[in-house]
Amino acid sequence: MLFELRQYRTRPGQRDAWVRFADNEIIPFQTAQGMRIVGSWVGEGDSDEFIWIRRFESEAERERLYKAVYESDHWKTNVAPRIPELLDREQIRVTRMNPTPGSAIQ
Repeated sequence: MLFELRQYRTRPGQRDAWVRFADNEIIPFQTAQGMRIVGSWVGEGDSDEFIWIRRFESEAERERLYKAVYESDHWKTNVAPRIPELLDREQIRVTRMNPTPGSAIQ
């Protein structure tokens, strides 16, 4: 099992718009393709921070789901074009994580 901790910086003043877009479009679409979203958060003291965690059973599953999502016509046509107006893509940080044996989240 592996997790992705994804930390994003929204463009100034765009965090609420990004959260709506993520909650109403991105997360439902990715979930429908089979991705498991553990949760999403905004930074308490940072008005431009958005964080979410995704879980995958294996590297093979992650690769398959990435392809299903990011190579789909829906993503290319409806999702990808909106991202640059809402996110500073240069500051996206993705940390891949593996749970320890005692982790509450497996």
